[in-house]
Parts: sequence; C-alpha cells; structure tokens
Amino acid sequence: MNYTELVKDCVRGKAKAQKQLYDMFAENMLGVCYRYTRSLTDAEDVLQDGFVKVFQNLHQYKFEGELGGWIRRIMVNTALNYLKRESRYHHDEIGEDSSYQIAAKDNPELHLSAKEIAQLIRKLPTGYRTIFNLHAVEGFTHVEIAKMLEINEGTSRSQYARARNLLIQWYNQTQSFKVSNYVGE
Repeated sequence: MNYTELVKDCVRGKAKAQKQLYDMFAENMLGVCYRYTRSLTDAEDVLQDGFVKVFQNLHQYKFEGELGGWIRRIMVNTALNYLKRESRYHHDEIGEDSSYQIAAKDNPELHLSAKEIAQLIRKLPTGYRTIFNLHAVEGFTHVEIAKMLEINEGTSRSQYARARNLLIQWYNQTQSFKVSNYVGE
C-alpha cells in the first residue's frame, strides 16, 4: 500500500487521516508493546505514548522503507524508555551473578503454538525479555542493543544466551509435563 497521501494528510493535522493511520497499525503495534511490558494496561500506555511520538515526528518520515517498520522502531524505543522510567520493572533485572541455571545448548524442536511461545517469553525477567525481544524478534545486533540500553555488548550477549537457555529449560519442562499428563490418562 502507498502511504504517501495518508502520511501527508497526517502531517497536515487531518484527524481522519490520523485515525486511519492509527487504526491500520494499532493492533500490531500493541503486540510489539506487549512483548516488552508485564500487562496489557502497560502495553496500551506505551502504545498511546508511541503514537503521540509517531504523530509528532511523522514529518521526519522519508518514505524510505516500510512505514510500519518506522512506526515499529518508535514503539520499541518508547517501550524501552517506559521500562527505564517505571521502577516496578527494575526489581527483576538480572546481573551476571544470576542464580538461573543454564540449560542444554542444543536447539529443541519446538512443538508449541505461537501463543505458548509468547507465554514462555513473557515469563522471562524484564532484562532477559527485553534483550531477547530486541535480538530474536526485532533483529537488532548486540552492538545496537548495547547502545540502545546503554549497557556493555557482552552483557547483551550473556543475557540473551541466558534468556534463550531459560526458555529451552522451560520448554523442556513443558514437554515433560505434557508427556506425563498424556501417559497418566
């Protein structure tokens, strides 16, 4: 879809165009915001803040690349700023001396639905979840993540590895639980 006229109308302040742009992207962007937060309410707050930024900065969109990608980047940055700003997201940050055990290094064959995978990711502590989403889902490099979060590149790599290993461990536990329930019937 060509968004040129829609974007220009939004920049001109036309409410109908702004509503149309919001309606086109809000559902997908809410999913992006929800991956970084603990609740739907928090995700909705991030979404609203993000769209305020979208409309404030839409004049800077250069029509290079996907408009959805441009909006997504704003949403991710808004979510990261929200996590930094909200103290309730700070208590479960995990440092290098984490007590979580490292799981197997192999890649298990996944037999989970997208919803089950998302639920496992949401169980991760904020720091792990944030870095996992930025790297595995959004595709940022560890160098980019380190700059975005103002952390060491090695911290990004280690927290990603720990998040991944924790997900594998939980996945294995989920599979064992499913097998034991099946056998018990």
